[in-house]
Amino acid sequence: MKQFKAESKRLLDLMINSIYTNKEIFLRELISNASDAIDKLYYKSLTDKNINISREDFFIKIDIDKENRSLKISDNGIGMTEEELENNLGTIAKSGSLAFKEENEKKDNIDIIGQFGVGFYSAFMVSDSITVNSKSYLTKDKAYSWTSKGAEGYKIEEIQKENIGTEIIMHIKENTEEENYSDFLEDFRIKEIVKKYSDYIPYPIKMEVIHQRKKENVENEYEEYVEEETLNSRIPLWKRNKTEITEDEYNSFYIDNFSDYEKPLKVIHSFVEGGFSYNSLLFIPSHLPYNYYGKDTEKGLKLYSNGVLIMEKCEELLPDYFGFVKGLVDSQDLSLNISREMLQHDRQLRVIAKSLEKKINSELKIMINEKREEYEKFFANFGLQLKFGVYNDFGINKDSLQDLLLFYSSKEKKLVTLKEYVARMKEEQKNIYYACGESIEKIDLLPQVEAVKEKGFEILYLTENVDEFVIQTIMEYDKKTFINVSADKLDLSSEEEKAELEKANKDSKEMFEKMKDALGGEVQEVRFTNRLKNHPVCLTSEGPISVEMEKVINSMPNDQKVKAKLVLEINEKHKIVDKLKELNSKEDKEALNKYTKVLYSQARLIEGLSLENPTEISNIICDIMSK
Repeated sequence: MKQFKAESKRLLDLMINSIYTNKEIFLRELISNASDAIDKLYYKSLTDKNINISREDFFIKIDIDKENRSLKISDNGIGMTEEELENNLGTIAKSGSLAFKEENEKKDNIDIIGQFGVGFYSAFMVSDSITVNSKSYLTKDKAYSWTSKGAEGYKIEEIQKENIGTEIIMHIKENTEEENYSDFLEDFRIKEIVKKYSDYIPYPIKMEVIHQRKKENVENEYEEYVEEETLNSRIPLWKRNKTEITEDEYNSFYIDNFSDYEKPLKVIHSFVEGGFSYNSLLFIPSHLPYNYYGKDTEKGLKLYSNGVLIMEKCEELLPDYFGFVKGLVDSQDLSLNISREMLQHDRQLRVIAKSLEKKINSELKIMINEKREEYEKFFANFGLQLKFGVYNDFGINKDSLQDLLLFYSSKEKKLVTLKEYVARMKEEQKNIYYACGESIEKIDLLPQVEAVKEKGFEILYLTENVDEFVIQTIMEYDKKTFINVSADKLDLSSEEEKAELEKANKDSKEMFEKMKDALGGEVQEVRFTNRLKNHPVCLTSEGPISVEMEKVINSMPNDQKVKAKLVLEINEKHKIVDKLKELNSKEDKEALNKYTKVLYSQARLIEGLSLENPTEISNIICDIMSK
């Protein structure tokens, strides 16, 4: 019995207990090794005329022996010599695949999956002893057997084996209270694992499967029969030419692989070559998944290495704001044995992720221009995610995402982009105007909106809680500043109108101080305005916190409360002004206070704000009406 080196013993123990927490992964590793061995022999057959075998003759075979608790994986690949068994299996982390790739790294058409040599030992997670019988193409007259029961050591001896290739025979562990190892002796379970991880291995993976059929001329009786099946589909859809794939094939693949019941809204299929090469097949769903914003929802793409599944959900491949995208990435440049910790620091993965981000962004922009109806359907489902992408991370992604946003237009009566808004702006217009509210209908009734529309300016209606935060993050678009129509800094007056208003406010300064006092610090200022057309009163805000932002922040389930700096503005042309001046001139402070409170309450209700003491306001209104 030969002993593993001390470091190999420690690595074997660490690898079994830490690196591979999912025990079913062992079958993926052994099948990938078998595929490597076939690749090597096939590659040699291209230059060695003595090898009389075609690509169609290669296969991987799985055999189950329940009675003896045995699972065997065999291939007709290149096989291993005694020296290779010693080097590749006797020393953990010594990889024959890696060595072969290094020897031929300047040659084309070599795709070797395993590169670190630890995958084989994952079989010890489910088996207590392993036998590897192998006959090498290089030494056709001799075959050898490698056997081991784990960290104790191994032995190599010469055996008789008829065919070139390798067979790995595992004795599956007995069941424990924690683990049902017999599960790996069931043909349905083996089929399930192969389909999950190795469906796109390029060589057929065969297994004899037990079926039942009804006995002829015998009612309610069945007999078993054995039939050899090919378990894998072999050719990945994403590696086929796009021109050869039908829409139905894309739709079926999506529905079958990504747990959806509707076809996708858009398919993005691409192959990228360069320093790093990869295939990607991405899908934009046609509807929002029911649990999309749930805490347990995992986002990310399937990650493959040369057709072999590495990870079911790789979050690192997509930014959060594109988390709705489903699909996969397959790169032959990625190691099969890569761990999640390694992925987080993998330069190749970061390059792929950046490339995917640009591709998705580009395809969405094409959809805006060429398939607007489809894009609006997409935006109804996932537009909120894009808006959060603009707002989050201090706006670092705003430049790449702002052209994907849609807002309702007061002029077009439909959703428009910022680019479309700016293209229609009047020559003298310097700002992009927007208004916030619970709905388009309510925003349309705001007094401030009426005045801006009267001037002929288009207004963007923001109806979602995050909208104004997004606009403030963008700050400006195409050198045009965003202005809230309810902000105090909005002024569409001519110089003459400004002068007249300034004089009117100066003349009524004493009255405004009384009115401000009557509201007990609820407002920063009371003043006349010429921004209103027919409405008597409105509220505007000073500073970065608007009325709508106050409502949004204060509705959140936390202790954070904010208060907008409000200004009560009264339409200087409205007849209510005459009544206020009359009360002030008569020094009827009580009546002026009552009118002030009613006007302020009206302004709050228009803005969708609550009244702190509605009973008081009701009594005041009744008192005024009764006189």
